[in-house]
Amino acid sequence: MPAKSSRARSVMETRDRILDVALDLLGEKPDAGMGEIASTAGVVRRTVYDHFPSRLDLVRTLTERAVAEMTAVLAEVNASDAAADAAWVEFIARVWPVAHRYRVLLALRRGEYGETIHALLGPVDELLADLVKRGQGDDVFAHHLPAGLLSQLAYGVVFAIADSDFANGTLDARAATIASLLMLGVPETHAIALADARS
Repeated sequence: MPAKSSRARSVMETRDRILDVALDLLGEKPDAGMGEIASTAGVVRRTVYDHFPSRLDLVRTLTERAVAEMTAVLAEVNASDAAADAAWVEFIARVWPVAHRYRVLLALRRGEYGETIHALLGPVDELLADLVKRGQGDDVFAHHLPAGLLSQLAYGVVFAIADSDFANGTLDARAATIASLLMLGVPETHAIALADARS
């Protein structure tokens, strides 16, 4: 049993390493192939294909992992008694540390796997829209766009900042929070106050 358990652990560690490498590599080169991912992960191509029979399987798994993380945070934030704008700030603060990892999904969502990624991200999109709709109902978020579209724009800003700032790291969660709140129609002074209160 111990030998079997050790083998299973090794297999899972290899799988996780491939996923981590794929996130980083595809973030820099969205068109990177399975061979390049294998080489960077320090394994042979066959090992990658043993875990992920196709590039689509790999992308799907990356997306599912992102969705699991983000929906868990969003569900918890939405369940709180906090006002919608404060809940949004909390969500961004908790997602920011992993935003640079999942920024790759924005690039891949625009490519050949767009339909698959869009479908998998459905639960995240719905939870974001619900939060923005709640904020619109309380008049803390703007009404100039439907909640679904407004939430995507505000959320996209966070990933855009994470993507553009990945190399030098001069921007932080505060900058992403304020920018996204401004997209949601929150007055600048209040956006800054909310971000500073969470810092």
